[in-house]
Formats: sequence, C-alpha cells, structure tokens
Amino acid sequence: MAIYLMGDLQGCEAPLAQLLQQADFSPSRDTLYVLGDLVNRGPDSAGTLRRLAALGDSARCLLGNHDLHLLAVIHGIRRPGRRDTLADLLAAPDLPALTDWLRHRRMAERLRHGEQDILMVHAGVLPAWDAETVERLAGEVEAVLRRDDLPDFLRTMYGNEPAAWSDGLEGADRLRVIVNALTRLRFCSSDGRMDFGSSESPDDAPPGLMPWFEVPGRRSAGVTVAFGHWSQLGLLERPGLMGLDTGCVWGGCLTAIRLGNTAASNQRLQVHCEQAQAPG
Repeated sequence: MAIYLMGDLQGCEAPLAQLLQQADFSPSRDTLYVLGDLVNRGPDSAGTLRRLAALGDSARCLLGNHDLHLLAVIHGIRRPGRRDTLADLLAAPDLPALTDWLRHRRMAERLRHGEQDILMVHAGVLPAWDAETVERLAGEVEAVLRRDDLPDFLRTMYGNEPAAWSDGLEGADRLRVIVNALTRLRFCSSDGRMDFGSSESPDDAPPGLMPWFEVPGRRSAGVTVAFGHWSQLGLLERPGLMGLDTGCVWGGCLTAIRLGNTAASNQRLQVHCEQAQAPG
C-alpha cells in the first residue's frame, strides 16, 4: 500500500493521469491526498473532478480557494472571472453530482504514517493554531459546506477582515478567518495578522511580513505541515514542511510525494505540464 500527497491540479487532468500511471497507482491498494485547488485555470476541470471522484475513497481531496470559488459560481453568488476556465464544468450534465462530491471534501486532514505526523491544508496555518485546533476549526467549515443553507455561507465567505484570529470570533467572521487561513494564506505578521496583497516568493516578502511557516513560536511546528497554493514558492522540502504547488497550470510540474516511514525515505514524483498561463 502506497500513500501519495499531491499539489495543486487546477483542472490539469492529463498530468494527473500521467502521474498516476507513473506511480502505478491502484485504487484498491493505494491512497492519494490532493492538497486543494482541484479546478480552474487549467483545461479540463470537469475531467479532473470526474477522475478523482471515480477513485472513490482512495482519493482524499482538500478544498482550496478555487474550489470554493466554483461552489460560489454554481450557486450564483459569484460570476466566473475573466481568467476562469470553468465553462466545461458549469455546462456538464453531471454537474449536480460533481458539486455534491466537492462539497463533501475536507478543509484539512491529518495523517500519521510510520514516524511521520502530517497535517495537510491547502494554503497555511495561523501561528496560534496547533494541529488539533486546525482539525477542529476545519470541521466547522466542513459542516457548513454540507448544509442545505450553503448559499448563505457563500454570500458571507468573501473578504479580508477580520485579518487575525480570536477565540471569541463568531458567525460569518469566524468562518471567514478559518477559510482565509486554510485556503488563501501566504504571508502574515509576527502576531498573526494575515496579508492577501502579496504572492511573491519569501525572499520578496513585504516589510513587516513573513511566510506563515516562518513566524517564531508557530504552534503547528510539532507536526509536518503539507500545503500547496504558493506556486511562487515552488517545491519546499524541509524538516516540518512540505510545499507541493510546483505550478503545473503555469507550465511547471505536477508533484507528488510517496510517503515512506520517515521523511528521509519519502520519494518525489513529477510530470511536466504543458499548460502555460501567466501566474495570477
């Protein structure tokens, strides 16, 4: 039995198929964890969702910002953006089934394999949150996504405020901070205030900001955090961190990590993606 962690797909179904073939992936034997942004900007969002859904329980997918955007478009809360590539999916006859599958995905997941303890999110973790807090808060959003009043949540999901976490947050403000951290976070201040105006590499961090994973005293440092979302960061493999967005949709690679019993025994798999758009 093999376990794979994979970075952002963004509708790149062909590289997904190639990587699964390269891994000799078997749904009856292996498990694939995809770290969010399953759809959009790439050429085949519908085919990507169909392939993942067909894998059943062997494909465990997180939700990213593009996936939540898709749900908002489907429910008429947002209009497709100028650079969206969702038309095939929005016109698909099986859209209701794919939508139901998508809204039952996770916002975060924790995996223990051999000596490795891995917390998976799409984007980031606020410095004040330990792994158990992330799992609990992610569960709050997951419960709302599966309710009949989902459109009410989607109407209040957008916005950059509050910019920081407080245990006393309630209602839409509370859920918005959780969603923003788990699906949009790259940079924040040392006291955990989130910034959403920058997507540069860590070397070009704006004054007063740093990558979320470099904040001193980060409470999730006791586990390995695996994440995507940050194509400008590229592949990041260091103790306690696994960044797997290698810009497939921008003409980079699709990357997966086959887990070993220890981090040192993890194996990297990559396929090149011909899709090439300007990042943004």
